[in-house]
Amino acid sequence: MQLYYAPNTISVAVAIALEEAGIEYETVKVDFAAKEQTGPAYAQINPKGRVPALAVEGGILTETGALLEYIADMAPATSLRPTDPVLLARMREVMFYLASTMHVNHAHKKRGHRWAKERSSWKDMQKMVPQTMAASCEYLSQAGLRGPFVLGDEVSIADCYLYVICTWLEGDGVAAADFPKIQNFMTAMEQRDSVRAVYAKGML
Repeated sequence: MQLYYAPNTISVAVAIALEEAGIEYETVKVDFAAKEQTGPAYAQINPKGRVPALAVEGGILTETGALLEYIADMAPATSLRPTDPVLLARMREVMFYLASTMHVNHAHKKRGHRWAKERSSWKDMQKMVPQTMAASCEYLSQAGLRGPFVLGDEVSIADCYLYVICTWLEGDGVAAADFPKIQNFMTAMEQRDSVRAVYAKGML
């Protein structure tokens, strides 16, 4: 199994999940500074030009949420995905929010060209990032975190996703300390072997 990733991107959430699941994997670093993600070689891996991508026996899988669910399927004994329908829906509720809203808020800082052609529009998007990311932290504090982790006391794949996004907060002009539940979540995650492992590998 090979994980195509770039440091400090959402692809690291997949590495954390693999570590949590105890699944062996190799890493393939995609050099964003050299624009490898948009080159012809990587286009054969993921024509969307993004990370993560996961090479498995059945081919190449993409999209963070899909990869996290795949990992949970591969390691059912770890309980990274709940079996209770309500808890499962709550976990996905947070994951879908992260994908559709919070990650997009963050992307407005450097990738305004995805949504607008005028540079003045990009600047407006950049100015909004601290506000929109703080609003996301407020929402997650109130409705996303049901304990130290998303589902309470048990770690799920949603926590892998949320943790990596939270590592972006300082760069986005948001102090995690202003949101005690977010800060406590990050501290709890940083005590886990999975998170320590990705730091040791230089992924975060």
